[in-house]
Amino acid sequence: MSTPRAGDPDDEFMKSFMAGFAEANSEPDIGFSLVSHPGPETVVDEQQIIEQARELTHRVARELAAAAPEGWERVDATFAWTVAAKAWNVVYSAGEQAVRVEPAESVLQLVQEQREIAARMSEGPWWRMRISLNNAGQVQTDYDYGDEPFPDDQLFPAEAYLADLREYPRKRLPAWLAAYVSHEGRLMRPPRVAAEQARTDRAKEIRGRATTEVFPPLPLMWSHWTALAAVFVALDAPNGPRMLPSLGWFEGPNRSGSTLYVLPGDRAVISGGVLNAPELNAVYNDGAPLPRLYAGAPDWVTDAVLNPRAATGQLTFCYWWEEGQWIRGESPDGPGIAAAVPGIWTTGSTVDVILQVMASAGKTITDATKSAVSVLVSAAQAGLVTYETLAAVFDPAEHDADAALNQFTLAGLRTFVTAPPLSRIDAIEQVRRFILARGVDTSGYPLDQLTAERIDNGWMVFVPTRPGEIMIGRAIYYMADDGVIEASSSSVPPTVYIAGFTQRFHERRSNS
Repeated sequence: MSTPRAGDPDDEFMKSFMAGFAEANSEPDIGFSLVSHPGPETVVDEQQIIEQARELTHRVARELAAAAPEGWERVDATFAWTVAAKAWNVVYSAGEQAVRVEPAESVLQLVQEQREIAARMSEGPWWRMRISLNNAGQVQTDYDYGDEPFPDDQLFPAEAYLADLREYPRKRLPAWLAAYVSHEGRLMRPPRVAAEQARTDRAKEIRGRATTEVFPPLPLMWSHWTALAAVFVALDAPNGPRMLPSLGWFEGPNRSGSTLYVLPGDRAVISGGVLNAPELNAVYNDGAPLPRLYAGAPDWVTDAVLNPRAATGQLTFCYWWEEGQWIRGESPDGPGIAAAVPGIWTTGSTVDVILQVMASAGKTITDATKSAVSVLVSAAQAGLVTYETLAAVFDPAEHDADAALNQFTLAGLRTFVTAPPLSRIDAIEQVRRFILARGVDTSGYPLDQLTAERIDNGWMVFVPTRPGEIMIGRAIYYMADDGVIEASSSSVPPTVYIAGFTQRFHERRSNS
């Protein structure tokens, strides 16, 4: 695409485009509705407002088309708006090419006017307006009232929304947005606050409630979380659990999520939030008291180990692991948090989730697959996961088994890692480099004739003798699957050397 151009009403393309636009958009926009009033005159006025808003939206679309680069096929524009802050993103595309363009001031003025008109609808003014338009004149419009959290680059500071609410009052807000603008840091727990609350709770003999019916014991939860994360990573799933050192995190497709922090001394904290949970509505829209999620919590349950939703008022549960049991304050039980936690509840649920994810990725689920997944989860519980364990679940040629295995490494579980066998070509090439790097005299030992024979845990690489040729002490190289190369010669019978070679390989593996 070339750079944007100014629209010319006499341009043949624009004439054709406008004709197509009129035909393609004769139906009303979806997104506006009427307020029910008994008087017919009021209904007529509402209908007129809807038509005004629709016409302004289409004027925005037409101006975007008029300013489009040559050769464009589609434009996608998003406008995020309040009375105090504004942002936009306008992208023209053609095939795989895309270019971001700053809209003209006239477009922004139309957007402002459209929102002021839209504010008179029953839903009130939108927070974001999305317009998609192709070069055939077909336009799609979506008005976002915050049913789901806004993208980070289009989320304004709380003060911007509060200013907008003063201008355009609303009876209720989506629970997440209500929390965002009015949480006032009440779920934050810096160390000083945590220590003071812990001392106060002890003085009042307030203790958390031990629970065994919600989560499995910490070691099982950690292994289940890791097994799930490994499969999600191998399948390149966009959402789902992941592992970092001492941290398991989960963000679901429904915008709910949680974190599991493991601390020294057999301690842990799992916390998170369910999007638009009923308790958030009750607190931030209806004025109910905030649940005491940290009631009886020790002083080490601080912001450092809490899910980031605590900073935006959207934390809906917090459990901590201490003295071999899960403990909670006024957090909901299993059904109230299920959407924010991966399927770590039982061995069976973990196996089922893995199979469901594989099926959704287009994998054929056979009895062998089910057995391999069960073995993987059991191996995770025992800390005995190997490359072969993962390779039995999915084909390493199609999926990243190494990245999956790395999830177990990051989780700090003990894993016996066996590398995939080196190919014959790789073994020969690495031995060739090994010889050249050491300046070995290769006269009579042409490296272009190197060959390799597979042995246990590696390859035997050498230049074969010609028919009738007898060579004493001819060089033989042993290439292990973990990359270690050992030099020997035909003076040592291969059967004898291979025994020691295999033993040394397993010793390295057991010490890794």
